[in-house]
This record gives sequence, C-alpha cells and structure tokens, in this order.
Amino acid sequence: MPKKELSFENAMERLEEIASQLESGEFTLDEALKLYEEGVKLIGVCETKLKTVEGSVKILVNKEGELTEEDFTPNEN
Repeated sequence: MPKKELSFENAMERLEEIASQLESGEFTLDEALKLYEEGVKLIGVCETKLKTVEGSVKILVNKEGELTEEDFTPNEN
C-alpha cells in the first residue's frame, strides 16, 4: 500500500511533538537518535513543500498605474 503524503501542517505538528519529547530528556540515546532522525526527515518534507509553494506564488506590482503579476522571490537574509 502506498504511503500517504504528509501535509506541511502535519509535518510541522509532528516536529513540535518531537522537539517537546527531546526536550523532556526522558529517552535513551538510541530513542533520542531515532526521534532526531525522524525530525530531520520531516524538516526535508517541509522545506520541499515550501520551495514548491514559493515557486507558485505571484505578487501584484503597480507599474506606471497598471497592476501586473510577478513571481515571488523570498529574501535570503
């Protein structure tokens, strides 16, 4: 059975759970490492989804009294 694609929101929610669990310090080193690895994979999922969305976002720009669409390019600060 194919794996269901994880939504951005679900991935972020799971990342928050993992962060809370790791902060508690109630895990063995092996368990903490597994949680960390899961978190790294979830970060990759989130980054991929954000890059996809950034590529499809348009902004409206007023040029000489006329509105035109331009691609959105986020600042890399």
